[in-house]
Amino acid sequence: MKGLIFFITFAIFAVSVCGQVNVSSGTVKRLEKFASKYVDARNVDVWLPDDYSPKKKYAVLYMHDGQMLFDGSTTWNKQEWQIDETAGKLLKEKKIKDLIVVGVWNNGDHRAAEYYPQKSLQFLSEETREWIVEKWLKGKPQADNYLKFLTGELKPFIDKNYSTRKDAKNTFIAGSSMGGLISIYAICEYPNIFGGAAGISTHLPLVLSDKVPNIESVPPSFRAYLQQNLPKADSRKIYFDYGDQTLDAYYPPLQKKVDELMKEKGWTAKMWTTRFFAGENHSETAWAKRFNEPLEFLLKK
Repeated sequence: MKGLIFFITFAIFAVSVCGQVNVSSGTVKRLEKFASKYVDARNVDVWLPDDYSPKKKYAVLYMHDGQMLFDGSTTWNKQEWQIDETAGKLLKEKKIKDLIVVGVWNNGDHRAAEYYPQKSLQFLSEETREWIVEKWLKGKPQADNYLKFLTGELKPFIDKNYSTRKDAKNTFIAGSSMGGLISIYAICEYPNIFGGAAGISTHLPLVLSDKVPNIESVPPSFRAYLQQNLPKADSRKIYFDYGDQTLDAYYPPLQKKVDELMKEKGWTAKMWTTRFFAGENHSETAWAKRFNEPLEFLLKK
C-alpha cells in the first residue's frame, strides 16, 4: 500500500513550477506551451551541451517527465535527474555520442493516460479494461496520440530547428516508471523512428490498486503486447533497470518475466541489457545516481 500511495503521489504531482532552468552544464532552451493537434500543449525543455554548434550534428534523446530532469529547485519533490551533469561529464570524457536532450513535460492529470501502453489493453478482459480506462486513464487512453505528437510534430520541429542526426540510429527515448512503459512502447510502435529505448524502473505492474477486477491479469497484458510487437531481436538497443525499494519493490519478479521473454525472442547482450540496483528506490535521486548506465549503453561511441 505504501508503494501505491507513492505512485499516486508521483503521478498527480509530478509538475514543477515554471521559471528559469538552472543547469551546471550546457544550456536549456524552453519551448513554451508547444502546441499539438493530438494532445494538450505542454512545455518542452531542450538541453544543449556546452560545445553545441550548428556545424556539428547531434544524436537526440527524448525524455518524458521533462520538468523533473534538470533543476531540483523547481520540482515538486526538490529532486532532479541531473541530466546536465551526467551528460556533460560523459561528453567531456568522450564516452558517448554528441547529443542533445529533449525533455517533454508531462501534463499532470493525464500523465497515466498518455504513458499507459494503449494497445496492451486489448489483452485484458472487458471488465478489467473498462475499469482501467475509466478509473486510471480518466476515460480516454492517450498513449497512441502522445506518440503521434512526439514522432509527427515534436521530432520534425527539433530536426528543423537544431543540428540533429535524424535517423533511427541517432534517435533515442527514455523515461522512468510509467515513462519507462511509454518508452518501451514507443520503440515497439515506431522502430523506424527510435534506435534505442530505456525503461528505468519500468512500472511493470501498470496499475496498483486492489479495486482493479482481475488485477493479476494486468502485468501479463504488457508482456503479451511485447510478445507480438517487440522489434526484431538485436535490431535496436533496449535498456531496462530496476531497484528493490519503495515502488521498485514490486518490480523484480515482473522484470524477470520480461527478461525471459527477451531471451525467448532472441535478444542478446549485444543490444539489450537489464540491470538491477540493490537497495535503490523509486525516485529521481536514485535515477540520477545511475543515469550514466542507460546513456552509455544507448549512446556509446
